[in-house]
Amino acid sequence: MKSSTQYNQNALESKNSYILIIGAKSDIAKAVARKYAEEGFNLYLAARNASALDEFASDIKIRLGCKVACLELDILDYTSHQIFYDNLKEKPLGVISAVGYLGDQEKAENDFAETSKQIATNFTGIVSFFNIIAADFEERKSGFICGISSVAGDRGRKSNFIYGAAKAALSTYLSGLRNRLYESGVHVITVKPGFVATKMTEGLDLPKKLTGTPQQVANDIYKAQKNKKNVVYTIWIWRWIMLAIRYIPEWQFKKMSI
Repeated sequence: MKSSTQYNQNALESKNSYILIIGAKSDIAKAVARKYAEEGFNLYLAARNASALDEFASDIKIRLGCKVACLELDILDYTSHQIFYDNLKEKPLGVISAVGYLGDQEKAENDFAETSKQIATNFTGIVSFFNIIAADFEERKSGFICGISSVAGDRGRKSNFIYGAAKAALSTYLSGLRNRLYESGVHVITVKPGFVATKMTEGLDLPKKLTGTPQQVANDIYKAQKNKKNVVYTIWIWRWIMLAIRYIPEWQFKKMSI
């Protein structure tokens, strides 16, 4: 007789199931979509102004032969989240959040509306949506939930501590969710990218050797999901960079500009 774990693993490996990606207009989200499509999965791509994804979706369907649906989702409209999920004709095998808003640190320090937007986009809205997903997956006793956090959440720095605080909260939430859903066979992944060359970081002076590509992040996410990893730094070197940064004493760290 197969164990429930084996049944869950078989379900995760079945092709032609749907993967739901929220925040699907980002460069990382598109790379993740391509990766899962290449592996034989169908896609729900959810974002605000989702029609902007139509051309991208058509290209994937033609090239890779999968089903792709572009769906309207506002992560800040909390009351719409349950309706959105209930309206999915086929519930997804896994959900990946690529929702993110870097924002302006200096503006946030002087304008609480900007602070609130950073926190709501990077944390509160995702929690609202993931709570709904978690309840369904827990009942089904299968599935995976993946949240893209950031190394910025590992330690507060003056250059982006509002954004970093929201990402730290998201990482803590995902850790607790992982603990809660473990016995139900639901896998929760926390992804912590370092520098990634995307539209969001365009114009920033990023060190080439420490900067990944959206495709590298996508490959790491897929590999982590397949291998049931819990916390993934991407690119890999960021795990050791952040370990070193976390061990700097606070009396010294507060004087530094890193």
